[in-house]
Amino acid sequence: MSQSPSMRGFKGPSETPLTPALSPSDGERENTAATSRSDIKVTSGIEDAIENHEACWQSIGVYGNGTCRELQKFVHCRNCPVYSHSALQLLDQPLPTDYRAEWAAHFAREQKLSPPVKTSAVLFRINAEWLALPTYAFQEVAERRRTHSLPHQRHGIVAGLVNIRGELLICVSLGRLLGLEKASSRQTIRTTYDRLLVANWEGNRLVFPVDEVHGTHKFEASEVHDPPATVAKSRPSYTHGIFIWQQKPVGLLDPSLLFSALNRSLT
Repeated sequence: MSQSPSMRGFKGPSETPLTPALSPSDGERENTAATSRSDIKVTSGIEDAIENHEACWQSIGVYGNGTCRELQKFVHCRNCPVYSHSALQLLDQPLPTDYRAEWAAHFAREQKLSPPVKTSAVLFRINAEWLALPTYAFQEVAERRRTHSLPHQRHGIVAGLVNIRGELLICVSLGRLLGLEKASSRQTIRTTYDRLLVANWEGNRLVFPVDEVHGTHKFEASEVHDPPATVAKSRPSYTHGIFIWQQKPVGLLDPSLLFSALNRSLT
């Protein structure tokens, strides 16, 4: 069958297209081949480093001179498979024969807790006597305020009740317990004090009226010495020792014995 003039230039789908397909140029083929060779070279370099167990991160990596070409791809050695493989090998290596025995002996040894280098204490004065108690025994230092006396407590260690932040707390006299009050002070009930120390020992809150509070002071255990005979006779069961502060002797009280005696006096 003869074709019409309008159909003579038409090519069917099975025939060769009118416009030939573009083929890559010689330069593009060379770039592609170079890239493939570079990838093969880089991959083989990583595999060689893994097989040879090279610590390349210390020589040419981020911990070395930083000349590794892989840093452009991985940025940091920790992202490189060589580094990850080395870490796995380190974790998967067999343990030494005496590894478990050494650590078992290490944890089986009795631990000896060394005392702290310095101890912190609150220094305060009652009459002319400077005393100290550990800092952790106190909650706060309050300003002087009125103490509400209690009936039948004129000669005991309970001085009365004090309002501390809306809570009534028992105010006890350390001067009476330690024998530091003057004879004249026993005749008159004192209702105001220069400072009030709020203590909390084993959940029991008490207030101590004192004449002066210096604040916290740190000292070493070697600075504490045995109390002299005169102090030992006046406070034999409450004084832990004596240390010198600003050329003044300070009596370091034992908090356990002191608060135990206060609790017994309150019952």
